[in-house]
Amino acid sequence: MKSVTVLLPTLDEAEGIAEVVPRIPIEQLRASGWMVSILVVDGGSDDGTIEIARQLNCKTMRQHGRGKGVAMRQGFSAFLQSGDDALVMLDADGTYHPEEMIRMLKALEKADVAVGDRLKGAMDPDAMTRVNYFGNHLLTWCAVALYGVPMHDLCSGYWAFTRRSIRTLKLNSMRFEIEAEMYTSCVLEHLEITHIPIRYSKRLGEAKLGSVKDGWNILRKLLVRRIFKTPPHSVEGEGNLSIEQ
Repeated sequence: MKSVTVLLPTLDEAEGIAEVVPRIPIEQLRASGWMVSILVVDGGSDDGTIEIARQLNCKTMRQHGRGKGVAMRQGFSAFLQSGDDALVMLDADGTYHPEEMIRMLKALEKADVAVGDRLKGAMDPDAMTRVNYFGNHLLTWCAVALYGVPMHDLCSGYWAFTRRSIRTLKLNSMRFEIEAEMYTSCVLEHLEITHIPIRYSKRLGEAKLGSVKDGWNILRKLLVRRIFKTPPHSVEGEGNLSIEQ
């Protein structure tokens, strides 16, 4: 059987983690030939997130620093050390539906990377503010204009990767610009991306993504990587744990 790591970055997501983890379709994945390991990388929660995750039989680790980008790169490094064949990442706030990772993994049979597409999928009422909806479309358009490779939903937090693609990525993002940099690195390393329409729901708990500031950081990352193809001090094949900007 093949093995997959399900990576959940968290920061005070007690409500979300309690909802999301039990919905991961472990039995269906096993029937499809996948053994599942769930890894929670936590950014310093004090609401019981880690304790709940452990009760749900997740592997847990504290991230070295703050920010989603740091959590993702640390999780990627742990994945490479594990020897698993594929990785699925999704936010632990209830916005994404774990049941859909079966389709995400199926897509890896013909592509290196699968991205969950909220903008062409089914979006629940009030799942995204108008400002964020417009911002997501604008940033996605900018990414395609700059790099010339199709991307339907640049800021999606639901991705699936083959092991080879994780080893290839070169990343140094600290915060919410991590997804934009994953796209740029996929393009620059000539990885094939496919898009899977998904359902997107209103989050559980307090939102952490800002509108204007985080949007600017995402755009800046797109521009910087267009000029500098490789981030400084990136470590290929070791999770790219550089924390230098």
